[in-house]
Amino acid sequence: MSSPIRRLCHWGPIAVLGIIKLITWSMVHLMGMWWPPHESLGAALHAAMFLGLAASTLYYFLQALLEGPGFVPLGWKPENEADTDYLQYCTVCKGYKAPRSHHCRKCGYCIKKMDHHCPWINCCVGHANHSYFTLFLISAVLGCLHASIVLSICLYHAINRLWYIHHGTGQEPMIYLTLTTLLLTLLATGMAIGVVLAVGTLLYLQVRGILRNRTTIEDWIIDKAVCRREEQGLPPFVFPYDLGWKKNVYLLFHGAQYDGIRWPVIDGCGEYDLTMEQRAQKADKRSRARLYTAVRAYSGRWLPLAAYPRAALAPPCTDEPRLPLRRGQALRATRQRRHWLFGEKLSEAGEGVRGARGWFPRAAATPTATPPPTATPPAHKQKPD
Repeated sequence: MSSPIRRLCHWGPIAVLGIIKLITWSMVHLMGMWWPPHESLGAALHAAMFLGLAASTLYYFLQALLEGPGFVPLGWKPENEADTDYLQYCTVCKGYKAPRSHHCRKCGYCIKKMDHHCPWINCCVGHANHSYFTLFLISAVLGCLHASIVLSICLYHAINRLWYIHHGTGQEPMIYLTLTTLLLTLLATGMAIGVVLAVGTLLYLQVRGILRNRTTIEDWIIDKAVCRREEQGLPPFVFPYDLGWKKNVYLLFHGAQYDGIRWPVIDGCGEYDLTMEQRAQKADKRSRARLYTAVRAYSGRWLPLAAYPRAALAPPCTDEPRLPLRRGQALRATRQRRHWLFGEKLSEAGEGVRGARGWFPRAAATPTATPPPTATPPAHKQKPD
């Protein structure tokens, strides 16, 4: 697994640190002219409030990055051997996926209570750093909201400085900006407003999930569970980890009391209910998949302009891998776009073993008449998500 130092040396964390530095510098530079902290108690408290938000943003950002999400031990399996029938097997980590864990192909490990992979901290948000990440979002939104208001006011005064000199009352603050500081302040203001809008939206989604004790991935699973059970006439799915919003919030900020493997569940539910629902959804997905045979080779390039110009002009908006093909290879497609298909190569080792997966041009393969089998492969042979 990647070290904290390697996580920090990445464009995402470096960009965040640059934004924090620019906005903080702009605020300190302009507050000294707009409302100098040494002139009154209110000005001093105002400056202290912003500096406190800036410091907490930096602190919780570094904590979320350096702490990491928490990884399922390599080769992990439940104490009770019979419980493996309810779990999915990760062929990369050579162990079973604990409840609520998922394999992240970017981190290269199974993540405890995985929420999502965040490029800004260059690692996943999971059991160990979810609370730090949430506090980082809160601090960033509040600090940038404060900065966007103050910087906008200062820019207004700076642009209208000559008017205030000739027609003002003499009580207005004089904001002096050079061309360089003006451009930097405009950039900082735009970034502050952007953080409020973009990170504020992410914070809303995070808070909504926290109150229900759901991760982003679990929201998707539950949405699919509702549709699947309605179509098949099954009883509604009961999410086992929603303990009530007070306990859910407590669980987030006191997560150190739990190991990230076993979680408290509501009465009437089992600890493997969610995992069993995932397995059922994947079985349905395989039953609806279509078999294809590669009729043309595909190099795996993201923009195959020469061989597949239509596919190159309409690529899927995802960072999922592309799947190189050779003529005659058997494929199972589970998702489709107009010019692309997502699927996996059928392994010669048997139906229980899943091959490489990714996107490939629709024009590179043709449907096969034989439908794919609907049987659920053994848990110990399932490929990770």
